[in-house]
Amino acid sequence: MTIHIGRVLGLGVLTIATTLVAGCGGPSITGGDGASAEGRLQAPDTASPSGEITIWDREGDLFQVFEATIAEFNKKYPDIVVHHEAVDIASKLQNTLITGADVPDGVFLDDQLVAGYADHLWDLSDVLKPYVNDIAQQKLDVNSLNGGIYGVPFDLDPGLLFYNQTALEQAGVDASAIETYDDLLQAARDYKKAVPDSGPIHLEQAAFLGQLQLEMYASQLGTSIADAQGALRLDSPEYEQILGFLDTVSKEGLGTRAEYLSSTDVETLDSGKQVFYPWAIWFDFAPTQLLTNTSGDWRAMELPAWKAGGARSGAMGGSSFILPKDGKNSQLAWLFYEFLMFDEAGYTAVYGPNSVYPGGLNTSIPSYVPAANPDKPLFEPVAGMGDQDLWAVATAAGEQIPGSAPIPAWWSGAVDYLGNNLQKMLDGTMTPRQVIDQSTTDIQTNLIDRQ
Repeated sequence: MTIHIGRVLGLGVLTIATTLVAGCGGPSITGGDGASAEGRLQAPDTASPSGEITIWDREGDLFQVFEATIAEFNKKYPDIVVHHEAVDIASKLQNTLITGADVPDGVFLDDQLVAGYADHLWDLSDVLKPYVNDIAQQKLDVNSLNGGIYGVPFDLDPGLLFYNQTALEQAGVDASAIETYDDLLQAARDYKKAVPDSGPIHLEQAAFLGQLQLEMYASQLGTSIADAQGALRLDSPEYEQILGFLDTVSKEGLGTRAEYLSSTDVETLDSGKQVFYPWAIWFDFAPTQLLTNTSGDWRAMELPAWKAGGARSGAMGGSSFILPKDGKNSQLAWLFYEFLMFDEAGYTAVYGPNSVYPGGLNTSIPSYVPAANPDKPLFEPVAGMGDQDLWAVATAAGEQIPGSAPIPAWWSGAVDYLGNNLQKMLDGTMTPRQVIDQSTTDIQTNLIDRQ
């Protein structure tokens, strides 16, 4: 997926890509070093590895964060030279992998694209084996396909309920009483009664992001648009429940429909008309840098549960690192990513205070469980959220995210159907049942059957 959505706003956790890569034939297992008969990458067997690696990242704040970690990496591996390049990955990666020319050793990639490129990538099962029991299950699942693991998990993006505590208190609404989505509906009704011109709950107007948020809700319920075998499973009680909730918010006038952090979105957030925002952790950018009147008024809690005792978070977005088979120094690139994700010095350099994020990178949390220790915060309390300890909230939420499944290569193509039909439902021209039925038919016919 790749026009930037959040990163142009300083987020960097996720991009929207328009290129489908399903059906690309992979090269034979001859490129790169560390080859095995099964295409599984092996770690270097030398105590003093040396050489040069080329690492691709998207231009933006995360590029700068990773750039700043290279000096720390070279303290451990002084003989590995890292050529870190800012690249338009969406436009270059597919052709580069197909032609096999100038293939990078490692690439930063959205989770939803990993499965589509798997034929070209090293299976990382062997090198990840020492860490696999300590990686968030959801991140392992989205990077796994046919028994292999094709991405080094980077971030975990837990869904949270952001809320304007000051506005709710002034309206006499107790946010701490919200434990389920039924509670959220009631809190929104109470707020609207006190503030009649409000639309308390955010309703996403962009088709892509609306579908992404829908998948966050589904993640809470332990499901997703496709199962582990890639079979469509949209027609389910879980999606009926989620769409029914969104339909209720729309029909009762309990929502503000706007594109994520558009001018309309910001205006209604800053005027107290929109006070509940169920979204990934990277929404914290808004009260930190965009909202002027209400910066400091916002807080975050775990998402409401779909039923009492249910999971209080789901994953929304995320990225990983892939190692192409035709990279010249894949084993050395593995050492770079191993350092960043699983070495305390590495993940502290990524998430701790730095020149890009003086208080630390707070738009995601590590997917490596020892790094996401609630008692050892890597980033500081967030000033734009009243100095709330967002680390504690996010890590507690992250622990509750259920396992998942590989994200199908046709996911972004499904936006033309599911994403758009969701918007039609919010327009009032489709019912939740019609969204499920029509989207299921269109995705199966136009995307899955044509692979």
